[in-house]
Amino acid sequence: MTEHQRADARRNYSRILTVAEEEVAAHGANASLEQIARTAGVGSATVRRHFPTRRALLEAVAQTRIEALRVLAIELADGQDSRDALLVWLREVVAYCVTARGLAAVLAYDGDESESIYENSCASTLEQAAGPLLARASRDGAVAAGVTVADLITLAVGIALATEHHPDAAAQADRLFELTVAGLSPQE
Repeated sequence: MTEHQRADARRNYSRILTVAEEEVAAHGANASLEQIARTAGVGSATVRRHFPTRRALLEAVAQTRIEALRVLAIELADGQDSRDALLVWLREVVAYCVTARGLAAVLAYDGDESESIYENSCASTLEQAAGPLLARASRDGAVAAGVTVADLITLAVGIALATEHHPDAAAQADRLFELTVAGLSPQE
């Protein structure tokens, strides 16, 4: 491969990713790969060469948001109240999932073995980032025994997916998040 071809491939990757971010924001996780290719001015094969699966493309689109959540977890890890730190982080995960159409689908544990060679790097990054927050909250007795980061991410994804078509998805997601945190029992 010549230097020009490599530069061209980098430009194609960047252009595809920029268009994909816009399409996913507008149409969610089911954004048309063919439309992305057309708008980016490349063929479908070029999109598939850079992103062999829809999940790979969605993960690339979500990387900036996932990195922000990872950094937030690190910043919150030394906070004074371990429960508050965990809940602040989890509320941000829910908010990101609701506002970044397609992010919930990237984080969902779908068990699709056909894509198992492509690790779910977004969920993995979040699990590693939130691990210390959850461990500290568990040590402090601030969360129920046996709760895992995967459980928390699954709750966030569920809330985002359940509110996706609500007229005020962010407010409804926040309400469901509060209900999840408080539980169904009346407060005494």
